[in-house]
Amino acid sequence: MRVLFLGTGAAEGWPALFCECDACVKARVLGGRNVRSRSSIQIDDEYKVDWPPDTYLHLVRYDLDLAKVRYLFITHNHYDHFHPDDFTMRRQPFAHMKDGRELHVYGSRDTIDQILKFVEDQSKLGLKLHRIEPFDTVDAGVFKVTALLADHAADRVCLLYLFESRSKTILYGHDSGFFPEETWTRINDYRLDLVILDCTNGALPYMRYHMGLGGVLKTRERMLSRDIADKDTIFVATHFSHNGLLMYDELVSKLLPEGVETAYDGLTIEI
Repeated sequence: MRVLFLGTGAAEGWPALFCECDACVKARVLGGRNVRSRSSIQIDDEYKVDWPPDTYLHLVRYDLDLAKVRYLFITHNHYDHFHPDDFTMRRQPFAHMKDGRELHVYGSRDTIDQILKFVEDQSKLGLKLHRIEPFDTVDAGVFKVTALLADHAADRVCLLYLFESRSKTILYGHDSGFFPEETWTRINDYRLDLVILDCTNGALPYMRYHMGLGGVLKTRERMLSRDIADKDTIFVATHFSHNGLLMYDELVSKLLPEGVETAYDGLTIEI
């Protein structure tokens, strides 16, 4: 099973639009893994989490065939995670899809309602829309996927996702601060193979709505202490902001000794 990190940046990307802060200037100079587009992952060919405004960039950068994506899970409808205008590109003459494959889109009620503002006829676009509530579980191909409650925004429902196949379990854990207790209770009986966590705040100490280094390490420690994770679990920090201050190598120096990998655009994890 392959997990591809298409983007690993926060809402503004890194370097950020219009920004002249030291972190953005340094990222422009250093380039490479310090340059981050907006966050999303793809699992093999058929599963994607979030649809950021950089999706076209990801398509050409990683030679993706997005027509093969069958299941799309949206965490929340902040613009850096959800760019529904692109769905209109599924109709002719913008797209000539060979076999009329449907795209199943899962999200909270406000996320799905936002899609409906852009989509007049779901069938013409090959879309199947599914409203999902926190702690609902759905069957999606080889995965059972459970929506979990995030600590992210007070004005909308924000979700995390637990992907469970016969052999592997993946937690997609951002955008979120330290998880709500309801979420901890729901994952308590799982043993996770891959844990993807929010590190937006980087070196900053805040743990509400987003996490930084401290939140990531506290989450890992709690998972290990409760046997939700073990020595073989892969932990990855992602969704970095320039406001978190730390360049890629600085993040690696702080996270890797603690058993956490630092994501970068194009990172591939095989589990």
